[in-house]
Amino acid sequence: MITYTIDNSLYLNITNRCTCDCNFCVRNSPAGLGEYNLWLEREPTVKEVLDDIEKRDLSQCREIVFCGYGEPMIRLYDLIEISKKIKGRYNLPIRVNTNGHGSLIFNRDITPLLEGWINTISISLNAKNAKEYQGLCKPVYGEKAFPAVLDFAAKCKKYIPRVVLSVVNVISVEDIEACRELAQQIGVEFRVRHFGG
Repeated sequence: MITYTIDNSLYLNITNRCTCDCNFCVRNSPAGLGEYNLWLEREPTVKEVLDDIEKRDLSQCREIVFCGYGEPMIRLYDLIEISKKIKGRYNLPIRVNTNGHGSLIFNRDITPLLEGWINTISISLNAKNAKEYQGLCKPVYGEKAFPAVLDFAAKCKKYIPRVVLSVVNVISVEDIEACRELAQQIGVEFRVRHFGG
């Protein structure tokens, strides 16, 4: 499934590849996302994504969100091309849900490329330090991933109107508060997500 809806938002599932293997990830749950099967047989082309959007009634849609079973920044250039087309056809804000590894994936600062196309970026933090992040999220980049996520969030502030660091409520209240403090230090919003949603 390429597109799916949750609470008047249209979600775009463009890849199943990810640079993390989080212990709590919904893709590791037998229930998955319930009625939605987001496992892709192959990654959809830009045209296939846009065609799938065209089939949807967007009259009640409040935003379009890049979020599926994988890390959308892996397909950065396709994500930008799709966003440009969306901006040209629909008057809707675009959000990207990401693990914050985009600049690590491309080995350079990619945040300037998002300017003008992305309205909100929600970055999964999920741990208060590199060691705990490594244990919980198991990034392919090892312990350098955690500081890279914080750096990515800070740099996004220059180019994206709304930047949110988020955690899943599978960590302790104390750890959630420590993560909230990190978000405050960077100067971005903070959100606690509920497991599975």
